[in-house]
Amino acid sequence: MIIKWFPRSWIQIKVPEYVIYIDPSYMSTYFKKSNKKVIFSELEDDVLPEKLETGNVILISHIHKDHCKEVTIKRLSDKNTIILTPKSYKKEADDNIRIITSKNEYQFDKISIEIVNAYNTSEGASTRKVHKLGEGVGYIINVENKRIYFSGDTDLIPDMKKISNIDIAIVPIGGVFTMNINEAIEAMLSIKPKLVIPVHHLKENPLEFKMKLEQMGIDVLVLDIGEEKEL
Repeated sequence: MIIKWFPRSWIQIKVPEYVIYIDPSYMSTYFKKSNKKVIFSELEDDVLPEKLETGNVILISHIHKDHCKEVTIKRLSDKNTIILTPKSYKKEADDNIRIITSKNEYQFDKISIEIVNAYNTSEGASTRKVHKLGEGVGYIINVENKRIYFSGDTDLIPDMKKISNIDIAIVPIGGVFTMNINEAIEAMLSIKPKLVIPVHHLKENPLEFKMKLEQMGIDVLVLDIGEEKEL
């Protein structure tokens, strides 16, 4: 299994038979600051940091522009790509799109996907409360004998107490629209994944998160933009 990260929470998962994307959305401000070569497509308003494979499955946690960009999704999909999203990101009908809600389960060939809640709470650490219960989701992806939890944009929520047997957890730590570092640590101590990948950093330092959580016995992988890691 190979995992790659692009800001803010765009994840590519490659296994021998499948390519899975989560929250694909090109964010030009990040790549202007990086040294990565940008590949322009025939679509004038779409640039990606590199040529990427077509996805078998695309998962969208919510339709905010930093997590869901239609033109990017178009480049990463074809007529056979299955797209799961809690709300359609386009006005016209599309046979590829499946509208889902939390507590749904979806089976795609040898991939099973559980949909879970993701939202801000009144008591949560996030400084801006924009994610309402029922509007966004997280995913638990079962593939290649691994369980991968992608939390979506969320505070620390009671639903996380029901999540277990996770190999890889992908969680936000930015503290503006999501958990901050301390909440993310509390969530991971409850879930106890084997490995954690922080995303949606915003102004928080993922190396601080790594240092604190590893002191508590949970491994953390901090990815650079576009970096691939085989797990």
